[in-house]
Amino acid sequence: MKGRVAVYLAPRKPFEFREYEVADPADDAILVRMRLCNICGSELHLWRGQATKLEEGKPQILGHEMVGTIEKLGRQVTCDSLGQPLSEGDRIIYTYGRPCGKCWYCLTRSASCPKRNQHWIGVSSDTPPHFNGGFGEFYYVCPHQSVFRVPEDLSDDLVSPVNCATAQVFDGLQRIEVRSGDVVLVQGAGGLGLYAIAMAREAGAGKIIVLDAHSHRLEMAKRFGADHGLNVQTTTATERLGQIQAWTDGRGADVACELTGVPATIAEGVTLLRDGGRYLWGGNVNSGQETSFDPSYVVRKALSIKGVFAYSPQAIMKSLEFLSRTRDRYPFASILSHHFDFDDINEGFALADSGEAIRVAIRFP
Repeated sequence: MKGRVAVYLAPRKPFEFREYEVADPADDAILVRMRLCNICGSELHLWRGQATKLEEGKPQILGHEMVGTIEKLGRQVTCDSLGQPLSEGDRIIYTYGRPCGKCWYCLTRSASCPKRNQHWIGVSSDTPPHFNGGFGEFYYVCPHQSVFRVPEDLSDDLVSPVNCATAQVFDGLQRIEVRSGDVVLVQGAGGLGLYAIAMAREAGAGKIIVLDAHSHRLEMAKRFGADHGLNVQTTTATERLGQIQAWTDGRGADVACELTGVPATIAEGVTLLRDGGRYLWGGNVNSGQETSFDPSYVVRKALSIKGVFAYSPQAIMKSLEFLSRTRDRYPFASILSHHFDFDDINEGFALADSGEAIRVAIRFP
């Protein structure tokens, strides 16, 4: 059996299709047939050449926000990470990173394993077993990846973002401790931001304010539970500060969530928090992009800042429970605003790059 992959070769260049032999999984691995893989913001950064610098000319498979069905189980694999039995044909999602389990960070759980992405980022697709990214017809799930069988009541559109956007936001909001009655400011109403709005609402947020540069995203944010939205293209920073102070009796937000990937948003975010406020940074994953802000806001206002990168495996479990519990209250399926067939992946990236889509999904035959 052979399978196709779409390979990255250089920044902003079209993906090329290549075909490889599909080997049986190792005894402790799972061969997955891909159903859906989304174009995450991190994928756009890699494709644009903004994040980790990928070697030009080396064929590499991107894609990590995905869901698939079990094509073949390794002989030693009988159940998922929660002990649920697995069979060929079951839908599964899984952590896309593979922590080594042996380094200081893995042992202390103080931060994510620095080796967690070494199996796919920077690895040539010519290297067996080839299928190490989501933009391919198959994918190998290996040891150190947590695996979860997908509940039957959740569609592919609802669960495919779980092993990235949904779990990332869930983990971040747990760390920043959104509390009942909090005023929560969400910077960015893309995929991450929309999940943050719904989760903050479910956590008991008293008021949710959203900033974004696209009016259609701000409209979507209200469908997810936002109380107020401000378009950063049609308002000034001074106007936004004044309006947010008016909505919060002059104090500012209790919690702010930076989910845009735009470094300059941080300079504004520290001004919009109340004294003693809490600031979650989750969107700016690109290295080498700098910004400046007045640090006195952090000191004089006694702000707490937390960065979130990667997530704990239990965040997937909790995200699945969250979606099953709230799927009828929020339009989660609409986060995947556009779908493209695998053959049309380049058109999908062009649309995602334009910023007009909430999130683009690539579907497989």
